[in-house]
Amino acid sequence: MFEMKEKYKTHNSQIDIEHEKLFEIGERAYQLLIDKYNMDKYDKIIDVIEELKSYTVYHFNAEEKYMMSINYKRLFTQKIDHAFFIKKLEEVNLNDIDENQDETIMGILTFLNDWLVNHIIEKDLLITVK
Repeated sequence: MFEMKEKYKTHNSQIDIEHEKLFEIGERAYQLLIDKYNMDKYDKIIDVIEELKSYTVYHFNAEEKYMMSINYKRLFTQKIDHAFFIKKLEEVNLNDIDENQDETIMGILTFLNDWLVNHIIEKDLLITVK
């Protein structure tokens, strides 16, 4: 379900590698959702959320540093979008996960898919356009 497609590539190798990692995290969350043999997914959900949080912070910092290095004019807008993404991850109520495991994973997947794909297509692809 989650995969890095050619149309998402910025042709900046580092950014593309980092975006691919985000898709890999999303794919792990999807595989967790469809795993009908694992009845208690709580710990794995927490692991996915924590990895997503830490990796997006790393990625956003690297991406913003690159944008600064090329004097990218839309850096401020990018920072706002990045802060929104991190805030949404921080808002996941860890206490509700145990009771609603599949719903939590589905919410994360929907948000990640919608935000990541739209952000790459609408914002990140502009970074490398000359």
